Amino acid sequence: MARVAVLGGGQLGWMLGLAGIPLGCSFAFLDPVDGAPAAAVGELVVGELDDIEAARRVVGGAAVVTYEWEGVPAETARALESLAPVYPPAGALDVSQDRVVEKQTMRSLGIATAQFEAVDSVADLHTAVEAIGLPAVLKTRRGGYDGKGQVVLGEPAELDAAWTRLGGVPCILEGLVPFDRELSILAVRGRDGEVACWPAVENHHREGLLRLTRAPAPGLDDVLQKRSEATIRPLLDALDYVGVCCVELFDVGGDVLANEVAPRVHNSGHWTIEGAETSQFENHVRAILGLPLGSTAARGPSAMVNCIGTMPDCDAVLRTPGAHLYDYGKAARAGRKLGHVTVTASDADQLTPRLARIRALCDGAGLP
Repeated sequence: MARVAVLGGGQLGWMLGLAGIPLGCSFAFLDPVDGAPAAAVGELVVGELDDIEAARRVVGGAAVVTYEWEGVPAETARALESLAPVYPPAGALDVSQDRVVEKQTMRSLGIATAQFEAVDSVADLHTAVEAIGLPAVLKTRRGGYDGKGQVVLGEPAELDAAWTRLGGVPCILEGLVPFDRELSILAVRGRDGEVACWPAVENHHREGLLRLTRAPAPGLDDVLQKRSEATIRPLLDALDYVGVCCVELFDVGGDVLANEVAPRVHNSGHWTIEGAETSQFENHVRAILGLPLGSTAARGPSAMVNCIGTMPDCDAVLRTPGAHLYDYGKAARAGRKLGHVTVTASDADQLTPRLARIRALCDGAGLP
């Protein structure tokens, strides 16, 4: 069996294991939480992700190293390169972990983004606002996820307080994009450079958390798909990327702006488990092991609903045709992703009532 070492042992690692075990893989995970979800599918070493010695123990005997969280220190990934190939490469972490570097990299590749300016002081913030205007979004350059580490600015009087609120750390100011909807595009790149993209999907957030993904995105046509793919293909090639990657997008009247890069399997790709010919998790394992990539075609319309803070009634979900429940085994906590439900159907008319029922069970009130 090919041993795969994974930095991070959350639900994404768990689902990588579920997909890789049928391919003959065994898994070992490094995670700071004893009893992390991935412990159900492989060996778990408990340790911080910047603990190089713990990481080396996980990698012992592994054919390849990967990671399931973009917050894994790039230094940890680099320290393991002498023991086994690390995919995606550590350079992808360098790009995704610094929002200024991320935007600069995308711009250098001809990928359109919102206006942005680096902000290293409150004086820089005032200068950046003069250049970009308001409204705008102030984000920390590093860290922050699911809506954390950012403040929307509407008035000049809010600038100093926003800088203080974010801790006076290096930031980026981005122009607030008047988007029609949020999309994301997932792609996988193999060791040989082959790239395959899944259909672009439509995402709905509330309180900074992804609540709902519709796949393929309603109204998706060849033009929008090609524009979405154009935001990720150059990035994958420039980074000599291997594995699954996601770029979060803004749809602005049919034009596409890239927002953020996630160098890993992604929450908005969970629909692929039942909704695509090959899931993002299986294709990630295939890619990092140098195996042929699987088809990324959608089987039909589908959706994914996140379970936030509480899990729905299992029996009620499983009575819904086309519904598939994933319980991550985490303790309930407000704002925590505890699981998800995928919903499949043969056509949009069949999907609509199924999705409505699942959204109600998962407390999806208030979403479109």
